[in-house]
Amino acid sequence: MQKVTIWHNPRCSKSRETLGLLQSHHTEVQVIEYLKTPPKLADIERALVLLRMEPRELIRTTEDEYRKLHLDDRELTRAQLIAAMHAHPILIQRPVVFANGRARIGRPPEAVLDIL
Repeated sequence: MQKVTIWHNPRCSKSRETLGLLQSHHTEVQVIEYLKTPPKLADIERALVLLRMEPRELIRTTEDEYRKLHLDDRELTRAQLIAAMHAHPILIQRPVVFANGRARIGRPPEAVLDIL
């Protein structure tokens, strides 16, 4: 059985759908509720590399924290944006699935199937 990891928010419908999809494919799923256990800085950096994204692409711009922290400031560095996601994990797009040395955001949930 294949093992995958999901950064999961049980309050998010897409995250719940993605988790269900993974489970229906008989994968062993390590569920990390990232709002309770925020990813370490290195984990966010690794996710960005695997997703082939820049920090701004992984940040949810609709969250109150985005506005309060002025994360739209183009002068902020990569390290500052990653630190903001670590300190305020609600800013991280969800869900993020890791498998086979790759990662995908489960929007739509079926997007994760190509890494299984």
